[in-house]
Amino acid sequence: MNTFDTATWFAYLACAVCFVIGLHLMNAPHTARRGNLLSAGAMAVAVCTAVARAARAGGTGTVVWILLAAGIAVGSAAGVVLARRVRMTAMPQLVSLFNAVGGGAALLISLTQALTVRGTGLPARVSAPLVLGLAIGSVTLSGSLVAAGKLQGLVSGAPVRVPGRRALGAVSLLAALGTAVWFVADPGDDVSVFVLLVVALAYGLLLALPIGGADMPVVISLLNAFTGLAVAMAGLVVDDLVLIIAGALVGAAGSILTGLMAKAMNRSVGAIVAGGFGTSGGTGPSGPAAGRPVHVTEADDAAVQLAYAHKVVIVPGYGLAVAHAEHEVAALARFLGERGIDVAFAIHPVAGRMPGHMNVLLAEANVPYEQFIDMDQANSRFAQTDVALVVGANDVTNPAARRPGTAISGMPILDVDAAKSVVVIKRSLGHGYAGIDNDLFTNPRTSMFFADAKAGLTALLGSVRTLVG
Repeated sequence: MNTFDTATWFAYLACAVCFVIGLHLMNAPHTARRGNLLSAGAMAVAVCTAVARAARAGGTGTVVWILLAAGIAVGSAAGVVLARRVRMTAMPQLVSLFNAVGGGAALLISLTQALTVRGTGLPARVSAPLVLGLAIGSVTLSGSLVAAGKLQGLVSGAPVRVPGRRALGAVSLLAALGTAVWFVADPGDDVSVFVLLVVALAYGLLLALPIGGADMPVVISLLNAFTGLAVAMAGLVVDDLVLIIAGALVGAAGSILTGLMAKAMNRSVGAIVAGGFGTSGGTGPSGPAAGRPVHVTEADDAAVQLAYAHKVVIVPGYGLAVAHAEHEVAALARFLGERGIDVAFAIHPVAGRMPGHMNVLLAEANVPYEQFIDMDQANSRFAQTDVALVVGANDVTNPAARRPGTAISGMPILDVDAAKSVVVIKRSLGHGYAGIDNDLFTNPRTSMFFADAKAGLTALLGSVRTLVG
């Protein structure tokens, strides 16, 4: 090994170490930004190192270099534009598109290698990851595109019932397994490659279409894990250490996060993949809460409770993101804190439409990380909380999860009804993604402040300021 090869391998090793450290830093909100920057910097170094190795190896035509430069330029420009223009409410769709891009890239690498073989033969150690990369990448590509379409509203957010879906899924899996064995036995047969491609793409559609809106955070994590696995398989195919390490880390992290998210919903990953849970939201009371009295409040009355409280816990939800009210809730929390009131933000693991959605949203509004508390911390302090302010959250605060026979039975929730007083800012009594009434809304200690989150928080802050002079 010459000096150049030694230097490049050490560069790859440094990048791998930075990936691991960056992933570790992303465990906590106050270090996540540094972790992201470190990982992005390491990936930039890895790309430059790969280009340098390709240039030194030679044998690459001018057209290839032009295409490579164009791809890097277009991709970088698109990334910068998306990062600056995409709203936080559209971030889940963007993550799904990133999953699709990662899976598609792994698919193209495996497909190119498969079509390059053409009868030359491949050892099993290469052909096995090749078919896995092709299959997993295809499933990730089609499944992520459907997920992004659901989140964007281009596809119905409710579960899409496909007649005979389970039978079709079983047939697809058997067909994928059969064509994979076919390719490993005869790598030069292009027919097996395209059959596997079509079958895997179809299975991705069957996987994502029946998923309802309530399960989207878990599905995004699952597809992220698929992306990592596909990239790792592609790395094994082309013998690229950075792809293997980066893909393995993403796959492992996505798998762990998927398990944690499923646990937070008290549902198995298998049950989520089976689909059918979650709707696009309903309106009107129809369950046990129907007919119960609802106490309605206004900004002035709610302001009195907040102004004279000692401890306040704010529970954000997707409605906060939709209304773009993160800066208003941050201003309210800051004003209350300046008056000596203990303010915290309780964030449920599946609040919003992707893991960490609320954390990132509030961080963008400069809410101090120290005010973020997780579900266990929040539930231990609600009994000592004077006011629990729920902004746009629904299913994650529904006490119906504690009784059997409901769509969310057994799901861990934020016990906001244990607080001395609860104020809910919501536009209506409409359902959450689970499609059931929220028993919290008819709790005697709950006051409903019917308003758009942004307008409601603005009015509430104005009333508190007027009240305290």
